[in-house]
Amino acid sequence: MTSETPGGLAAIRREMARQRTDARASFRAAAPRAAEVAASLRRSGRLLLLGMGASHGLNRAVEPLYRGRGLDAVALPLSEQLDQPLPTAGRTILVASQSGESAEVVRWLGEARPDSDAFGLTLDGTSTLARSLPSLIGAGGVETAFAATRSTFVGLALHAAVLAALGADPSDFLAVLDAEDEPDLAAALHVLAGVTCVVTSGRRLQGLAETLALGLTELSRLPCFALECGQLRHGPMEMLGAGTGAVFLRGADTTGELVRGLAEAVAATGAPTLVLDASGGAPVAGAVTVRAGCHEGMAALAALLPLSQRLMIGFAGSRVPDVGSPVRSQKITRTE
Repeated sequence: MTSETPGGLAAIRREMARQRTDARASFRAAAPRAAEVAASLRRSGRLLLLGMGASHGLNRAVEPLYRGRGLDAVALPLSEQLDQPLPTAGRTILVASQSGESAEVVRWLGEARPDSDAFGLTLDGTSTLARSLPSLIGAGGVETAFAATRSTFVGLALHAAVLAALGADPSDFLAVLDAEDEPDLAAALHVLAGVTCVVTSGRRLQGLAETLALGLTELSRLPCFALECGQLRHGPMEMLGAGTGAVFLRGADTTGELVRGLAEAVAATGAPTLVLDASGGAPVAGAVTVRAGCHEGMAALAALLPLSQRLMIGFAGSRVPDVGSPVRSQKITRTE
């Protein structure tokens, strides 16, 4: 990178600098609407989470937490719901879009004509989404920097409010928001220095792995993709070697040992291996482990999300001179 910070990167850092403050404010302000969403979920018992890009990644990240509350929760890309629709009768629907203006959101609102059990989740209270559906509105206004950072953290806080309204204890999540820890990533970036592609993987944290892969690709312009740990075991390990980096996300839940076992097997292939670890367990043999405390569920997501953001920025910074300045994409995708 040059000695001067690229404008796109500076914009991303400005978003990240206030994401914890905005997340805390969003959690507090969302309580009344979150109670409405929770009431709908208690009636229906079924949740359909819709979004695109990082919004879909966030939906995938929280999908297991809603299932943990006894709900039949499914996260789908809005494009898939438009073309291969899952029946929506009797389901509570939550549509996530930080801008509230993505092409698929606007088309779905016009075609589906959702009923009273559909809600939005957005950062723009004046958007098409917010005008069309009763919505959870994140604090701080719309995100303008390329690659989702603050919008994901704020969206996480809005989901935390809904889960709290469903009876989940938010205390660990809120404590993580207040901690503002920044573990050193120098060793993590060093182990990935020579790779030309990255695969990210997790089990219960797979949605966050997918969000990380998207951000790595957007900012570094290298192929980076996500495979759930079980799926990575079933054949794709053939791709592993010195040029393919692997990043695992691990929390303090019952899948932690499965993640550890796979990460050790991947490291044994010679693939540079990194573990972003909120399990509180021992470091993974053969891998670089970055510790982020001992957390599960929503708190694990909150602890690992800032690490993921800093990793994708650092990784991209060693590869492109204009991090955060898209050449083929736009912040808001208005065409399908």
